[in-house]
Amino acid sequence: MTDAQHLLTDEAIQRFIIDGYMLVHTDFSEPVHQRIYDTIEDVFEKEGNVGNNILPRVPEIARIFTHAKMRGALTSLLGPDYLLNPHRHCHLNPPGSKGQTWHKDCYVFDHNMRQPRFHWLLALYYPQDTSEDMGPTGILPGVQNWETISDHNPAECNETPLPLTGPAGTVALVHFDAWHRAMPNLSGKKRYMLKFQFARMQRPSAPTWNCRSTDWAPDDAHREVSLDVWNWLCGKETTTASAAGDTIQLLDRLETGSETERLRAAYTLGSSGTETVEDLLAALGREALAVEDRVEAKTPDNAHGTNPTALRAAQALLAAGPGALPQLITALSDKHWLVRTAIADVLATLGPIAADAVPALGQCLSDEHWWVRRGAAEALGRIGEAAHPALPALIETAHDEDRRVRRATTLALAQLGTYADGVETALCAILNDEDRYNRFHAGTALRRIDHPQTREAVLEALFTARWCPITTTENTF
Repeated sequence: MTDAQHLLTDEAIQRFIIDGYMLVHTDFSEPVHQRIYDTIEDVFEKEGNVGNNILPRVPEIARIFTHAKMRGALTSLLGPDYLLNPHRHCHLNPPGSKGQTWHKDCYVFDHNMRQPRFHWLLALYYPQDTSEDMGPTGILPGVQNWETISDHNPAECNETPLPLTGPAGTVALVHFDAWHRAMPNLSGKKRYMLKFQFARMQRPSAPTWNCRSTDWAPDDAHREVSLDVWNWLCGKETTTASAAGDTIQLLDRLETGSETERLRAAYTLGSSGTETVEDLLAALGREALAVEDRVEAKTPDNAHGTNPTALRAAQALLAAGPGALPQLITALSDKHWLVRTAIADVLATLGPIAADAVPALGQCLSDEHWWVRRGAAEALGRIGEAAHPALPALIETAHDEDRRVRRATTLALAQLGTYADGVETALCAILNDEDRYNRFHAGTALRRIDHPQTREAVLEALFTARWCPITTTENTF
Protein backbone atom coordinates (compact mmCIF):
# COMPACT_ATOMS: atom_id res chain seq x y z
CA MET A 1 0.00 0.00 0.00
CA THR A 2 1.37 3.39 -1.00
CA ASP A 3 1.03 6.23 1.50
CA ALA A 4 -0.93 9.06 -0.15
CA GLN A 5 1.52 11.64 1.17
CA HIS A 6 4.20 10.25 -1.16
CA LEU A 7 2.09 10.34 -4.31
CA LEU A 8 2.94 13.01 -6.86
CA THR A 9 1.02 16.24 -7.42
CA ASP A 10 -0.70 17.40 -10.60
CA GLU A 11 2.18 19.76 -11.25
CA ALA A 12 4.79 17.01 -10.90
CA ILE A 13 2.92 14.76 -13.35
CA GLN A 14 2.56 17.61 -15.82
CA ARG A 15 6.27 18.45 -15.63
CA PHE A 16 7.11 14.80 -16.27
CA ILE A 17 4.86 14.72 -19.32
CA ILE A 18 6.57 17.81 -20.75
CA ASP A 19 10.18 17.25 -19.68
CA GLY A 20 10.34 13.45 -19.68
CA TYR A 21 12.05 13.07 -16.31
CA MET A 22 11.90 13.73 -12.58
CA LEU A 23 14.29 13.22 -9.64
CA VAL A 24 13.46 11.29 -6.48
CA HIS A 25 15.73 11.37 -3.42
CA THR A 26 15.69 8.21 -1.31
CA ASP A 27 16.84 8.86 2.24
CA PHE A 28 17.59 6.42 5.05
CA SER A 29 18.59 6.77 8.69
CA GLU A 30 21.45 4.31 8.06
CA PRO A 31 24.22 4.29 5.42
CA VAL A 32 22.34 2.16 2.89
CA HIS A 33 23.81 3.88 -0.18
CA GLN A 34 27.36 3.56 1.11
CA ARG A 35 26.89 -0.15 1.76
CA ILE A 36 25.49 -0.63 -1.74
CA TYR A 37 28.40 1.32 -3.22
CA ASP A 38 30.98 -0.70 -1.26
CA THR A 39 29.41 -4.01 -2.27
CA ILE A 40 29.29 -2.98 -5.94
CA GLU A 41 32.96 -2.01 -5.76
CA ASP A 42 33.78 -5.44 -4.33
CA VAL A 43 31.69 -7.25 -6.95
CA PHE A 44 33.27 -5.34 -9.85
CA GLU A 45 36.77 -5.98 -8.50
CA LYS A 46 36.35 -9.70 -7.88
CA GLU A 47 33.61 -10.84 -10.27
CA GLY A 48 33.21 -8.17 -12.92
CA ASN A 49 29.86 -6.87 -14.09
CA VAL A 50 27.19 -9.45 -13.25
CA GLY A 51 24.62 -7.92 -15.61
CA ASN A 52 20.99 -8.72 -14.85
CA ASN A 53 22.04 -10.51 -11.67
CA ILE A 54 23.08 -7.27 -9.95
CA LEU A 55 19.86 -7.25 -7.87
CA PRO A 56 20.15 -10.77 -6.39
CA ARG A 57 23.90 -10.23 -6.06
CA VAL A 58 23.38 -6.97 -4.14
CA PRO A 59 19.87 -7.48 -2.72
CA GLU A 60 19.96 -4.31 -0.60
CA ILE A 61 19.35 -2.42 -3.85
CA ALA A 62 15.72 -3.55 -3.52
CA ARG A 63 15.35 -1.14 -0.60
CA ILE A 64 15.76 1.78 -3.00
CA PHE A 65 12.72 0.77 -5.01
CA THR A 66 10.57 -0.09 -2.00
CA HIS A 67 11.29 3.31 -0.45
CA ALA A 68 8.07 5.22 0.20
CA LYS A 69 9.05 8.06 -2.14
CA MET A 70 9.84 5.63 -4.95
CA ARG A 71 6.62 3.68 -4.49
CA GLY A 72 4.70 6.96 -4.53
CA ALA A 73 6.34 8.22 -7.70
CA LEU A 74 6.08 4.90 -9.56
CA THR A 75 2.45 4.41 -8.52
CA SER A 76 1.65 7.94 -9.66
CA LEU A 77 3.23 7.43 -13.10
CA LEU A 78 2.54 3.73 -13.81
CA GLY A 79 -0.40 2.73 -11.63
CA PRO A 80 -0.44 0.63 -8.45
CA ASP A 81 0.39 -2.74 -10.05
CA TYR A 82 3.51 -1.67 -11.94
CA LEU A 83 6.11 -4.29 -12.82
CA LEU A 84 9.85 -4.27 -12.14
CA ASN A 85 11.32 -5.62 -15.37
CA PRO A 86 14.03 -8.31 -15.30
CA HIS A 87 16.60 -6.33 -17.28
CA ARG A 88 18.87 -4.13 -15.16
CA HIS A 89 22.47 -3.06 -15.45
CA CYS A 90 25.12 -1.39 -13.33
CA HIS A 91 26.97 1.17 -15.47
CA LEU A 92 30.46 2.19 -14.42
CA ASN A 93 31.64 5.46 -15.94
CA PRO A 94 35.35 5.52 -14.99
CA PRO A 95 37.58 8.59 -14.67
CA GLY A 96 38.75 9.83 -18.05
CA SER A 97 35.86 8.38 -20.04
CA LYS A 98 34.76 10.43 -23.03
CA GLY A 99 31.08 9.63 -22.63
CA GLN A 100 28.58 8.33 -25.18
CA THR A 101 26.65 9.70 -28.12
CA TRP A 102 22.95 10.55 -27.79
CA HIS A 103 20.72 7.51 -28.13
CA LYS A 104 17.50 5.86 -26.99
CA ASP A 105 17.38 2.55 -25.14
CA CYS A 106 15.73 -0.51 -26.63
CA TYR A 107 12.94 -2.40 -24.93
CA VAL A 108 14.96 -5.42 -23.80
CA PHE A 109 15.23 -7.08 -27.21
CA ASP A 110 11.48 -6.85 -27.77
CA HIS A 111 9.70 -5.04 -30.60
CA ASN A 112 7.63 -2.33 -28.93
CA MET A 113 6.53 0.74 -30.85
CA ARG A 114 7.51 4.01 -29.15
CA GLN A 115 4.45 6.01 -28.07
CA PRO A 116 4.09 9.26 -26.06
CA ARG A 117 1.57 7.41 -23.88
CA PHE A 118 4.40 5.78 -21.94
CA HIS A 119 4.11 2.27 -20.51
CA TRP A 120 7.77 1.99 -19.46
CA LEU A 121 10.12 4.11 -17.36
CA LEU A 122 13.85 4.07 -16.74
CA ALA A 123 14.96 4.34 -13.11
CA LEU A 124 18.57 5.53 -12.83
CA TYR A 125 20.00 5.17 -9.31
CA TYR A 126 23.24 6.72 -8.06
CA PRO A 127 24.73 5.02 -4.95
CA GLN A 128 27.26 7.85 -4.60
CA ASP A 129 27.15 11.65 -4.72
CA THR A 130 27.21 12.49 -8.43
CA SER A 131 28.32 15.87 -9.74
CA GLU A 132 28.46 17.08 -13.32
CA ASP A 133 32.21 16.49 -13.66
CA MET A 134 31.76 12.80 -12.72
CA GLY A 135 30.03 11.90 -15.98
CA PRO A 136 26.39 11.58 -14.93
CA THR A 137 23.67 10.50 -17.31
CA GLY A 138 22.59 13.42 -19.45
CA ILE A 139 19.22 13.78 -21.16
CA LEU A 140 17.62 16.09 -23.71
CA PRO A 141 14.47 17.26 -21.89
CA GLY A 142 11.27 17.80 -23.82
CA VAL A 143 12.16 15.87 -26.99
CA GLN A 144 11.55 12.32 -25.80
CA ASN A 145 8.91 11.86 -28.49
CA TRP A 146 11.18 12.95 -31.34
CA GLU A 147 12.36 10.26 -33.69
CA THR A 148 15.41 12.30 -34.67
CA ILE A 149 17.45 15.14 -33.17
CA SER A 150 19.81 17.64 -34.80
CA ASP A 151 22.83 15.35 -34.35
CA HIS A 152 23.57 12.35 -32.12
CA ASN A 153 27.15 13.63 -31.78
CA PRO A 154 27.11 15.77 -28.59
CA ALA A 155 29.53 18.27 -30.12
CA GLU A 156 27.12 18.95 -33.00
CA CYS A 157 23.79 18.61 -31.18
CA ASN A 158 21.69 21.80 -30.98
CA GLU A 159 19.21 20.58 -28.35
CA THR A 160 19.99 21.64 -24.76
CA PRO A 161 21.39 18.84 -22.56
CA LEU A 162 20.69 18.38 -18.87
CA PRO A 163 23.08 16.44 -16.60
CA LEU A 164 21.15 14.38 -14.02
CA THR A 165 23.09 14.95 -10.79
CA GLY A 166 22.42 14.64 -7.10
CA PRO A 167 23.52 13.22 -3.75
CA ALA A 168 23.81 9.49 -3.07
CA GLY A 169 20.33 7.98 -3.24
CA THR A 170 19.16 10.08 -6.15
CA VAL A 171 16.95 8.21 -8.61
CA ALA A 172 16.07 9.77 -11.95
CA LEU A 173 12.77 8.49 -13.33
CA VAL A 174 13.01 9.01 -17.07
CA HIS A 175 10.58 8.52 -19.95
CA PHE A 176 11.81 5.35 -21.62
CA ASP A 177 12.13 7.06 -24.99
CA ALA A 178 14.24 9.97 -23.72
CA TRP A 179 17.40 10.82 -25.63
CA HIS A 180 20.24 10.24 -23.17
CA ARG A 181 23.93 9.42 -22.84
CA ALA A 182 26.71 8.94 -20.32
CA MET A 183 28.54 12.27 -20.11
CA PRO A 184 32.37 12.53 -19.94
CA ASN A 185 33.87 11.77 -16.54
CA LEU A 186 36.34 14.60 -15.98
CA SER A 187 36.88 13.79 -12.29
CA GLY A 188 39.14 11.31 -10.59
CA LYS A 189 36.17 9.38 -9.16
CA LYS A 190 34.21 6.37 -10.35
CA ARG A 191 30.60 6.97 -11.22
CA TYR A 192 28.22 4.05 -10.79
CA MET A 193 24.65 4.24 -12.07
CA LEU A 194 22.22 1.35 -11.74
CA LYS A 195 19.62 1.29 -14.49
CA PHE A 196 16.32 -0.43 -13.79
CA GLN A 197 13.12 -0.56 -15.83
CA PHE A 198 9.51 -0.40 -14.68
CA ALA A 199 6.37 -1.03 -16.72
CA ARG A 200 2.66 -0.27 -16.49
CA MET A 201 0.42 -3.34 -16.45
CA GLN A 202 -3.02 -1.78 -16.95
CA ARG A 203 -4.46 1.19 -18.82
CA PRO A 204 -5.17 4.17 -16.54
CA SER A 205 -8.80 4.41 -15.48
CA ALA A 206 -8.36 7.36 -13.11
CA PRO A 207 -5.51 9.47 -11.69
CA THR A 208 -3.22 7.47 -9.40
CA TRP A 209 -1.58 10.54 -7.85
CA ASN A 210 -2.80 13.31 -5.54
CA CYS A 211 -5.02 14.83 -8.19
CA ARG A 212 -6.83 18.08 -7.48
CA SER A 213 -8.12 18.71 -10.99
CA THR A 214 -8.08 16.81 -14.27
CA ASP A 215 -8.24 20.09 -16.22
CA TRP A 216 -5.01 21.27 -17.80
CA ALA A 217 -4.11 23.61 -20.65
CA PRO A 218 -0.43 22.93 -21.45
CA ASP A 219 1.50 25.63 -23.25
CA ASP A 220 4.67 23.75 -24.20
CA ALA A 221 5.89 23.24 -27.78
CA HIS A 222 4.04 19.91 -28.01
CA ARG A 223 0.90 20.90 -26.15
CA GLU A 224 -1.43 18.65 -28.18
CA VAL A 225 0.72 15.65 -27.29
CA SER A 226 1.02 16.69 -23.65
CA LEU A 227 -2.74 17.08 -23.32
CA ASP A 228 -3.34 13.68 -24.88
CA VAL A 229 -0.95 11.98 -22.44
CA TRP A 230 -2.47 13.86 -19.49
CA ASN A 231 -6.03 12.89 -20.44
CA TRP A 232 -4.93 9.29 -20.91
CA LEU A 233 -3.31 9.21 -17.44
CA CYS A 234 -6.50 10.72 -16.02
CA GLY A 235 -8.55 7.89 -17.51
CA LYS A 236 -10.32 10.06 -20.07
CA GLU A 237 -11.15 8.36 -23.35
CA THR A 238 -10.61 11.25 -25.75
CA THR A 239 -8.78 14.52 -26.05
CA THR A 240 -10.88 17.62 -26.50
CA ALA A 241 -9.33 19.93 -29.07
CA SER A 242 -10.30 22.50 -31.61
CA ALA A 243 -11.26 21.55 -35.14
CA ALA A 244 -8.46 20.23 -37.28
CA GLY A 245 -8.49 23.21 -39.63
CA ASP A 246 -6.86 22.69 -43.03
CA THR A 247 -6.78 18.91 -43.25
CA ILE A 248 -4.73 18.84 -46.43
CA GLN A 249 -2.07 21.09 -44.90
CA LEU A 250 -1.98 19.07 -41.69
CA LEU A 251 -1.64 15.80 -43.60
CA ASP A 252 1.27 17.30 -45.49
CA ARG A 253 2.94 18.32 -42.23
CA LEU A 254 2.28 14.86 -40.84
CA GLU A 255 4.32 13.35 -43.66
CA THR A 256 6.98 15.99 -44.37
CA GLY A 257 7.17 18.41 -41.44
CA SER A 258 9.75 18.81 -38.68
CA GLU A 259 9.55 16.64 -35.56
CA THR A 260 7.41 19.22 -33.76
CA GLU A 261 5.22 19.86 -36.80
CA ARG A 262 4.60 16.18 -37.37
CA LEU A 263 3.70 15.53 -33.74
CA ARG A 264 1.36 18.51 -33.54
CA ALA A 265 -0.25 17.58 -36.86
CA ALA A 266 -0.80 13.98 -35.70
CA TYR A 267 -2.56 14.93 -32.49
CA THR A 268 -4.50 17.81 -34.03
CA LEU A 269 -5.82 15.57 -36.80
CA GLY A 270 -6.60 12.75 -34.42
CA SER A 271 -8.36 14.84 -31.80
CA SER A 272 -10.61 16.50 -34.38
CA GLY A 273 -12.90 13.46 -34.43
CA THR A 274 -13.68 10.70 -36.91
CA GLU A 275 -13.89 12.86 -40.02
CA THR A 276 -10.17 12.43 -40.77
CA VAL A 277 -9.89 8.70 -40.03
CA GLU A 278 -10.04 7.55 -43.66
CA ASP A 279 -7.43 10.13 -44.64
CA LEU A 280 -5.22 8.95 -41.78
CA LEU A 281 -5.56 5.30 -42.77
CA ALA A 282 -4.51 6.23 -46.29
CA ALA A 283 -1.56 8.16 -44.85
CA LEU A 284 -0.65 5.15 -42.71
CA GLY A 285 -0.52 2.97 -45.81
CA ARG A 286 1.79 5.41 -47.57
CA GLU A 287 3.99 5.70 -44.49
CA ALA A 288 4.26 1.93 -44.12
CA LEU A 289 5.42 1.58 -47.71
CA ALA A 290 7.94 4.38 -47.23
CA VAL A 291 9.57 3.00 -44.07
CA GLU A 292 9.21 -0.79 -44.34
CA ASP A 293 12.80 -1.18 -45.51
CA ARG A 294 14.23 0.81 -42.59
CA VAL A 295 11.80 0.11 -39.75
CA GLU A 296 14.32 -2.40 -38.35
CA ALA A 297 17.40 -0.36 -39.23
CA LYS A 298 19.91 0.20 -36.43
CA THR A 299 19.86 3.94 -35.76
CA PRO A 300 20.52 6.16 -32.71
CA ASP A 301 16.80 6.12 -31.86
CA ASN A 302 16.55 2.36 -32.49
CA ALA A 303 19.94 0.90 -31.58
CA HIS A 304 19.02 -2.77 -32.02
CA GLY A 305 16.60 -2.19 -34.89
CA THR A 306 13.77 -3.43 -32.69
CA ASN A 307 11.87 -0.41 -31.37
CA PRO A 308 10.87 2.13 -34.02
CA THR A 309 8.89 5.25 -33.24
CA ALA A 310 5.22 4.58 -33.96
CA LEU A 311 4.21 5.74 -37.43
CA ARG A 312 2.88 9.30 -37.18
CA ALA A 313 -0.40 8.42 -38.85
CA ALA A 314 -0.85 5.67 -36.25
CA GLN A 315 -0.31 8.22 -33.48
CA ALA A 316 -3.03 10.35 -35.05
CA LEU A 317 -5.38 7.36 -35.17
CA LEU A 318 -4.66 6.71 -31.50
CA ALA A 319 -5.58 10.30 -30.68
CA ALA A 320 -8.87 9.79 -32.56
CA GLY A 321 -9.87 7.40 -29.81
CA PRO A 322 -12.78 4.94 -29.72
CA GLY A 323 -14.68 6.75 -32.48
CA ALA A 324 -12.19 5.30 -34.97
CA LEU A 325 -12.60 1.74 -33.70
CA PRO A 326 -14.72 0.32 -36.58
CA GLN A 327 -12.17 1.48 -39.17
CA LEU A 328 -9.26 0.28 -37.03
CA ILE A 329 -10.77 -3.20 -36.79
CA THR A 330 -11.18 -3.32 -40.56
CA ALA A 331 -7.56 -2.19 -40.99
CA LEU A 332 -6.35 -5.25 -39.05
CA SER A 333 -6.83 -7.15 -42.32
CA ASP A 334 -4.84 -4.66 -44.43
CA LYS A 335 -2.58 -6.30 -47.00
CA HIS A 336 0.57 -4.67 -45.55
CA TRP A 337 2.03 -6.31 -42.44
CA LEU A 338 3.33 -3.02 -41.06
CA VAL A 339 -0.12 -1.44 -41.26
CA ARG A 340 -1.57 -4.41 -39.38
CA THR A 341 1.22 -4.15 -36.82
CA ALA A 342 0.70 -0.41 -36.34
CA ILE A 343 -3.05 -0.86 -35.91
CA ALA A 344 -2.52 -3.61 -33.32
CA ASP A 345 -0.25 -1.21 -31.44
CA VAL A 346 -2.93 1.50 -31.54
CA LEU A 347 -5.50 -0.94 -30.17
CA ALA A 348 -3.07 -2.05 -27.46
CA THR A 349 -2.59 1.55 -26.36
CA LEU A 350 -6.35 2.17 -26.38
CA GLY A 351 -6.72 -0.77 -23.99
CA PRO A 352 -10.15 -1.76 -22.63
CA ILE A 353 -12.02 0.72 -24.81
CA ALA A 354 -10.93 -1.37 -27.80
CA ALA A 355 -12.92 -4.39 -26.55
CA ASP A 356 -14.88 -4.68 -29.80
CA ALA A 357 -11.60 -5.58 -31.54
CA VAL A 358 -11.11 -8.81 -29.52
CA PRO A 359 -12.45 -11.21 -32.20
CA ALA A 360 -10.31 -9.62 -34.94
CA LEU A 361 -7.24 -9.56 -32.69
CA GLY A 362 -7.82 -13.22 -31.87
CA GLN A 363 -7.64 -13.98 -35.59
CA CYS A 364 -4.43 -11.95 -35.84
CA LEU A 365 -2.76 -14.39 -33.43
CA SER A 366 -2.36 -16.66 -36.47
CA ASP A 367 -1.16 -13.92 -38.83
CA GLU A 368 1.67 -14.87 -41.17
CA HIS A 369 3.92 -12.11 -39.82
CA TRP A 370 5.37 -12.57 -36.33
CA TRP A 371 5.21 -8.83 -35.52
CA VAL A 372 1.45 -8.79 -36.11
CA ARG A 373 1.02 -11.84 -33.89
CA ARG A 374 3.13 -10.17 -31.21
CA GLY A 375 1.10 -6.96 -31.43
CA ALA A 376 -2.21 -8.80 -31.28
CA ALA A 377 -1.16 -10.66 -28.12
CA GLU A 378 -0.05 -7.40 -26.52
CA ALA A 379 -3.35 -5.74 -27.40
CA LEU A 380 -5.42 -8.56 -25.93
CA GLY A 381 -3.46 -8.36 -22.68
CA ARG A 382 -3.98 -4.62 -22.38
CA ILE A 383 -7.67 -4.85 -23.23
CA GLY A 384 -8.02 -7.00 -20.13
CA GLU A 385 -11.22 -8.65 -18.93
CA ALA A 386 -13.07 -8.26 -22.22
CA ALA A 387 -10.34 -10.32 -23.91
CA HIS A 388 -11.15 -13.48 -21.93
CA PRO A 389 -12.90 -15.11 -24.94
CA ALA A 390 -9.48 -15.07 -26.65
CA LEU A 391 -7.81 -16.93 -23.77
CA PRO A 392 -7.71 -20.35 -25.49
CA ALA A 393 -6.10 -18.78 -28.55
CA LEU A 394 -3.57 -16.97 -26.35
CA ILE A 395 -2.66 -20.21 -24.58
CA GLU A 396 -2.06 -21.81 -27.97
CA THR A 397 0.03 -18.81 -29.06
CA ALA A 398 2.26 -19.30 -26.01
CA HIS A 399 3.80 -22.13 -28.06
CA ASP A 400 4.59 -19.83 -31.02
CA GLU A 401 7.90 -20.45 -32.76
CA ASP A 402 8.95 -16.81 -32.34
CA ARG A 403 10.34 -15.79 -28.95
CA ARG A 404 8.90 -12.27 -29.23
CA VAL A 405 5.41 -13.61 -29.78
CA ARG A 406 5.83 -15.95 -26.80
CA ARG A 407 6.94 -13.02 -24.66
CA ALA A 408 3.99 -10.81 -25.58
CA THR A 409 1.62 -13.72 -25.07
CA THR A 410 3.07 -14.58 -21.68
CA LEU A 411 2.78 -10.97 -20.54
CA ALA A 412 -0.81 -10.89 -21.85
CA LEU A 413 -1.63 -13.97 -19.77
CA ALA A 414 -0.13 -12.19 -16.77
CA GLN A 415 -2.32 -9.14 -17.40
CA LEU A 416 -5.45 -11.25 -17.78
CA GLY A 417 -4.57 -13.21 -14.64
CA THR A 418 -7.10 -15.96 -15.31
CA TYR A 419 -6.68 -19.69 -14.81
CA ALA A 420 -7.81 -21.87 -17.70
CA ASP A 421 -7.14 -25.34 -19.04
CA GLY A 422 -3.66 -25.50 -20.50
CA VAL A 423 -2.38 -22.23 -19.08
CA GLU A 424 -0.19 -23.84 -16.42
CA THR A 425 1.37 -26.27 -18.91
CA ALA A 426 2.07 -23.49 -21.41
CA LEU A 427 3.62 -21.18 -18.84
CA CYS A 428 5.68 -23.90 -17.17
CA ALA A 429 7.19 -24.72 -20.55
CA ILE A 430 8.19 -21.06 -20.93
CA LEU A 431 9.88 -21.16 -17.52
CA ASN A 432 12.57 -23.06 -19.45
CA ASP A 433 12.42 -20.88 -22.56
CA GLU A 434 15.57 -20.06 -24.53
CA ASP A 435 14.87 -16.38 -23.81
CA ARG A 436 15.68 -15.23 -20.26
CA TYR A 437 13.03 -12.51 -20.29
CA ASN A 438 10.32 -14.94 -21.40
CA ARG A 439 11.19 -17.04 -18.35
CA PHE A 440 10.63 -14.02 -16.11
CA HIS A 441 7.27 -13.14 -17.65
CA ALA A 442 6.14 -16.76 -17.36
CA GLY A 443 6.89 -16.59 -13.65
CA THR A 444 5.05 -13.28 -13.41
CA ALA A 445 2.01 -14.79 -15.12
CA LEU A 446 1.97 -17.84 -12.87
CA ARG A 447 2.21 -15.55 -9.85
CA ARG A 448 -0.55 -13.17 -10.96
CA ILE A 449 -2.96 -15.94 -11.95
CA ASP A 450 -2.79 -16.97 -8.28
CA HIS A 451 -4.19 -20.50 -8.56
CA PRO A 452 -2.94 -23.30 -6.26
CA GLN A 453 -1.34 -25.11 -9.19
CA THR A 454 0.32 -22.00 -10.61
CA ARG A 455 1.58 -20.93 -7.18
CA GLU A 456 3.24 -24.31 -6.67
CA ALA A 457 4.76 -24.19 -10.15
CA VAL A 458 6.33 -20.78 -9.70
CA LEU A 459 7.61 -21.54 -6.20
CA GLU A 460 9.27 -24.74 -7.38
CA ALA A 461 10.95 -22.89 -10.26
CA LEU A 462 12.12 -20.06 -8.02
CA PHE A 463 13.61 -22.37 -5.42
CA THR A 464 15.48 -24.23 -8.14
CA ALA A 465 16.86 -20.97 -9.57
CA ARG A 466 17.50 -19.34 -6.19
CA TRP A 467 20.59 -17.14 -6.06
CA CYS A 468 22.49 -16.97 -2.79
CA PRO A 469 24.02 -13.46 -2.53
CA ILE A 470 26.63 -14.50 0.05
CA THR A 471 27.98 -17.37 -2.06
CA THR A 472 30.91 -16.10 -4.13
CA THR A 473 34.04 -17.45 -5.78
CA GLU A 474 35.83 -16.77 -2.48
CA ASN A 475 33.10 -18.33 -0.33
CA THR A 476 31.57 -21.19 -2.30
CA PHE A 477 29.80 -23.09 0.47
